[in-house]
Amino acid sequence: MILRLENLLPFPLEDQDVSVSQVWKKNKEFNSGKFMRLQAASGKGKSTLIHIIYGRRKDFTGKVFFEGTEVGNFSPSKWAEVRQQKFSIVFQELMLFPDLTGFENIFLKLKLTGYYEKEIIPEMAERLGAGRLLQKKCGIMSFGERQRIAIIRALMQPFEWLLLDEPFSHLDPGNSKLAAELIAEECKKRNAGALITALEQDDFFNYDETVIV
Repeated sequence: MILRLENLLPFPLEDQDVSVSQVWKKNKEFNSGKFMRLQAASGKGKSTLIHIIYGRRKDFTGKVFFEGTEVGNFSPSKWAEVRQQKFSIVFQELMLFPDLTGFENIFLKLKLTGYYEKEIIPEMAERLGAGRLLQKKCGIMSFGERQRIAIIRALMQPFEWLLLDEPFSHLDPGNSKLAAELIAEECKKRNAGALITALEQDDFFNYDETVIV
């Protein structure tokens, strides 16, 4: 899936100087299969861009195209289809159910998609050092623990783009490396790309491009 942004500008940034941005008020294309770092200081719209692409925010001027189709008139059912088949996401706020366990949060997504057998859940959790978290309620986990659960949950569906909003912000370098390896493997299986927001340079992935937001 090719993503194209045309003259995009969120309403909250209308009074800011966005001249250094390679996204805002520019034409920008993202090609599937690529790993793209979206880099900027806080408050410059990294999360906003992720939310616009995912269809979560409508407060902007300009246009967004998926495979040449402008998304402004997508119906709720069309957005549901896109989110089930084309995009998966790890929100910065994670959006886990606090009263459910790690396993239950992941399995809810898996039941909807049927993408893997449920045995993959403990396998991925062990790879991320999160096996013990599967029976723990997410509401009493640390933020870093919840990040690992949210990452596994995002891999329980088909996607052409994986949207990651500062996914390792509360993980130490060792756990970040383990998570990045798993993400890269899963994207390769699907020939999918990834858009990853970051405050600064990092070496989590072999990025194809860094885009200043």
